[in-house]
Amino acid sequence: MDIDIIELSDTKARFVLNDIEPAIVNGLRRVMLAEVPTMAVDYVNIYDNTSVLFDEQIALRIGLIPLITDLESYVLPEDCDCGGEGCTMCQLSLNLSAEGPKMIYSGDLLSSDPKVTVADGKIPIIDLKERQTLVLEAVAKLGIGRKHAKWQAGVGCGYKNMPVITVKEECDSCGRCVDECPRNILVINDDKLEVTDSLKCNLCKLCMGICDINAIDVREVPNSYIFTMESDGSYPAKELLIQGADTIIWKAGQLKEILSEVE
Repeated sequence: MDIDIIELSDTKARFVLNDIEPAIVNGLRRVMLAEVPTMAVDYVNIYDNTSVLFDEQIALRIGLIPLITDLESYVLPEDCDCGGEGCTMCQLSLNLSAEGPKMIYSGDLLSSDPKVTVADGKIPIIDLKERQTLVLEAVAKLGIGRKHAKWQAGVGCGYKNMPVITVKEECDSCGRCVDECPRNILVINDDKLEVTDSLKCNLCKLCMGICDINAIDVREVPNSYIFTMESDGSYPAKELLIQGADTIIWKAGQLKEILSEVE
């Protein structure tokens, strides 16, 4: 297997996976969506709320705010020595005390651990009016997306087959396929049909259907896939991908141990 990076930033990544089975690619997608441990607010203690929103509505908004995750300092509650009762190894507090008139943003949440803070400080929570107050404590824990969407670090993970577009010598540059292509990746230059970016092809093959002389061919490359992923900010995109791969390796190791005990 080899990887060709197309795009890589803190929040997004796009790359081509070659010589890999589709089951592994889909497993990587599913793991990043549902199995990579991520920090998120699990419950909220509201001490004073004179705003127009109910306590439950505010708690829901805070619970969906992405938090930067530190797996070196925290463990899943079920794996903690406290048995999930709550300690400094499996949870942390974020406090908020505000009085209107002002807009309250996610950045106003003060974390007890400077390494675990909000991933984006500009997420609006509530607009407090004159003499309205909001005082609360949010308790964050590690969890996985399979249990709740608030622990889903990967928010846009998907893949498609690698397309190959071939223009044959029989092409008469009529331009019908150019008008038919929904991705606008076919153009006529100097009376010759050209493909501008084959990676954008969605393999709809409408160009093949409109061509009367079969002068264009669109096929999938076997065991080659274009993978696109996006992080909610809990991890940099590269780290999320590494965590996903490590999770697959760990689960495979668990399966091996179980099978080795079967007589």
